[in-house]
Amino acid sequence: MDVLKIKYGSPEAPERFCHSLKTTGFAVITDHPIASTLVSEVYSKWSEFFADDSKHQYTFKPESQAGYFPFRSENAKDSPIKDLKEFFHVYPRSELPENLRTGTWKLYDQLVTMGRELLDWVQKASPENVRSGFTMPLSEMVVGSEENLLRVIHYPPLKGSEESGAIRAAPHEDINLITLLCSATAAGLEVRDTQGAWHQVPCDPGSIAINAGDMLQLASKGYYKSTTHRVVNPTGAEAKLPRYSMPLFLHPRSNVVLSDGVTAGDYLKQRLLEIGLLKK
Repeated sequence: MDVLKIKYGSPEAPERFCHSLKTTGFAVITDHPIASTLVSEVYSKWSEFFADDSKHQYTFKPESQAGYFPFRSENAKDSPIKDLKEFFHVYPRSELPENLRTGTWKLYDQLVTMGRELLDWVQKASPENVRSGFTMPLSEMVVGSEENLLRVIHYPPLKGSEESGAIRAAPHEDINLITLLCSATAAGLEVRDTQGAWHQVPCDPGSIAINAGDMLQLASKGYYKSTTHRVVNPTGAEAKLPRYSMPLFLHPRSNVVLSDGVTAGDYLKQRLLEIGLLKK
């Protein structure tokens, strides 16, 4: 499986990006404009947050989905076992601790801006019959969206007493259009190919991995596939180390029609119910 590494700013970048997204569901962008020092600074600040019991003061409210989600809050769709992670949802409406605001919002804005550019790449490089099916240009779908989500994830060290079958992130597909994942602090992300084999996704420092989500699959009528991926448990000495990651999920505005009358808001609500973050 050939997940392409694509140099941001190169003339062939849009075409190669869309080819990788089409054939593997993933692409890796290098030499992009988001400073690695900013990413490292934000990771460092959030690691302090997760280590402090005051995080529980920011526990999420189901109606807003913003804030802190305690350890083992989420399960993958159709999985009965909760993932081995805790996380924080950063939406435009989120309340952040004061010491996290400057760096986190700066990174959030830069990722959304880059994500819109990548959606323009998809728009321009897709076949005409695919483009004509979009209800509006992809990058316009996310303008002013209150659902664009930066999820800061902490996977604690493993204790060795985890229940059978529990892993850091069970196989799943993302809900949104595309996901931008700043290089995580450790390996573990894997993508499944069409034959069912798993392949490690590069997480070189300074790179950003991008994958297609369910909403892009729906809007493109299946041309782009929402690829199954997971985060596996480490072994040996690495099992005693934490892992942090920060995916930015680009979501359309809630009233945007994706396909056949299905709005982004209705689809998001359905999926949140399926993964246990929203109750009936």
